[in-house]
Amino acid sequence: MIKSVCGYCGVGCGLEYDEKNLIGDVTYPTNFGKVCSKGVSELVSIQTDTRLLRPVYRESLNQEFTTLKWEDAIKRIADKIRKSSKEKIGFYLSGQLLTEDYYIANKLGKGFIGTPNVDTNSRTCMSSAVVAYKKAIGADFVPLRMDDIFKSDLLILAGANTAEAHVVFHNQIKKAKKEGLKVVVIDPRYTETAKIADLYLPIKAGGDIDFFNLISKRLIDEELYDKEFVENRVNNFEQLKNKFKRVPTTKMIKRTGLPQELFDEFFELYKNSENIITAWTMGLNQSVQGVDKNLALINTHLLTGKIFKEGCGPLSLTGQPNAMGGREVGGLSTMLAVHLGFDKESVKKVSEFWKSNNVASHAGLTATQMLEADLDVLIICHTDPIYHLPNRNKTEKLIQKIPFVVEINAYENSESSKFAHLRLPASPWGEKEGTQTNLDRTITRQERLTRQSIDSKPDWEIFQLLAVELGFKEAFNFKNPKEIFQEYQQMTKLNSYMDIDKADYDEMRNSAFVWGKGIKEFLTPDKKGNLFFVQNKLLSEKSSLEYPFILLTGRTRDQWHSGTKTNLPTTLLKYKELNFCEINPLDAKTLGIKDGDSIKVISKRGELITKALITEAINEKNIFIPISNREVNYLTIDLYDSESLEPDYNHSAVKIVKL
Repeated sequence: MIKSVCGYCGVGCGLEYDEKNLIGDVTYPTNFGKVCSKGVSELVSIQTDTRLLRPVYRESLNQEFTTLKWEDAIKRIADKIRKSSKEKIGFYLSGQLLTEDYYIANKLGKGFIGTPNVDTNSRTCMSSAVVAYKKAIGADFVPLRMDDIFKSDLLILAGANTAEAHVVFHNQIKKAKKEGLKVVVIDPRYTETAKIADLYLPIKAGGDIDFFNLISKRLIDEELYDKEFVENRVNNFEQLKNKFKRVPTTKMIKRTGLPQELFDEFFELYKNSENIITAWTMGLNQSVQGVDKNLALINTHLLTGKIFKEGCGPLSLTGQPNAMGGREVGGLSTMLAVHLGFDKESVKKVSEFWKSNNVASHAGLTATQMLEADLDVLIICHTDPIYHLPNRNKTEKLIQKIPFVVEINAYENSESSKFAHLRLPASPWGEKEGTQTNLDRTITRQERLTRQSIDSKPDWEIFQLLAVELGFKEAFNFKNPKEIFQEYQQMTKLNSYMDIDKADYDEMRNSAFVWGKGIKEFLTPDKKGNLFFVQNKLLSEKSSLEYPFILLTGRTRDQWHSGTKTNLPTTLLKYKELNFCEINPLDAKTLGIKDGDSIKVISKRGELITKALITEAINEKNIFIPISNREVNYLTIDLYDSESLEPDYNHSAVKIVKL
């Protein structure tokens, strides 16, 4: 049996493969043998005629692609890079890359080409959590693990539909409930997750900051906060207390859309719970105030002292299999490497470690900025920005202005492929080896389960070929992923709290490694957590008489992003359709819409055609369209959080027309 790890969500389930069957690894601590429908069908996705198998090139977008040799393809990229200034080059990476792929790409881009413009599609899902963690606790560090739910009394799920986005973790939640865990679900939709809740709070879209501020204000006003913890381990308490004195509670309650009685019922449960975990994902992160929402949530843990303690803490749920690993190596343009920033000392450390005089010295363009930056060269790797960036009509116009777009992908049917000049076939999950870090800092080996397809290559090898062609052979002379991981391990020593150097690459074939287990205090310079007063500034797009609905977006259980993999197995097409629109019955009645009717949904930016699904599971004046509808971002607005630059995917004003 070959042991590996799943390549879908951030839970990171252990798998076993015996050349015929893919099953869950009963010894793996994250899933104990449980696997979701996506994970168990993953082999099907690499045995498909939608694979990109050879390099192809075209001079302009109105021409057909023709095949070419790898060496010619790499020379074309290198030639374009040499002729461009480093500020005009962008690397657009992905949480589907393995850590070794990320490391080589980041080292090449920031360390030797010298461009700071190396970012990832994790920008669109987890960057708000990254910024908030760094501000509040001192580092991008998740201070608890998933199995803490078995030591907790109360789990609050805010804007997180674990039943469909983190299926195996959700099953663990249900198991913990049988042992006494109480669950509160906060969501504008009565999701599959809400069905297991002890208390469901149908919050108004955009009311998250007010909700968590109400908790903090009650804790302070009723003196229920941990006075000793706050005095000795937390900054800015008096400032927060004074600010809350001037905040009207009634206005905050109104903005949450919750009845006072329901909030009081929640708070009674909250204050009587010894150990509390608050978990969240895109419902909070993907907002024009995503960082503020995260900070408001983390404030509640700082006030109660329910952090760095078993069964307690703020638990961000990453969406992609290696979003965490990408953040660790430096896959965000706002960091340099191994959680180091662009301060002079960090740049010096990295320059000396990489033995390069051309290391980027300032933060670069984020994924949400690259297409608007008049780039000369854009290299897109294992992701699909045309599909996933907001305001798609605008995005399509912008990418056509970039003279040279390279797409590195395992599949040929991405939306971005229509705008690429050069396409390189990469090895997908199952055909490559390396490591990935799940949402709670667990590092696992992903193993090659089957032969490598015809002319495809692992991503690290593609970037290595480019580095050698650019003249950096000595610094990129790696024979395999193990050697890359070992160099990365040595680099983590530049950061005092990262103990990844203790991991053993060979041993991870059999057992996972969890880094940071010894960290039990804040990682700020003064070892104290930082409280921040934040307010709901109502910055999102607002509904109007012309556009009276607010669009919500999200995953469904069996689908993954644009569906290049999950649209293929027939077993994954049975649970929910790819294209539908949830509408409240009262709204449907007003519009004269019946269940199953074809409708057109229109925003100021674009439109799409979908099918009405009438359900009481969604609040009035909200609609929900899953991201398995590839056209959903024709509707979404390109507003971004000012600190994280993460898009506001869940607050786009739309109207509905019955067809």
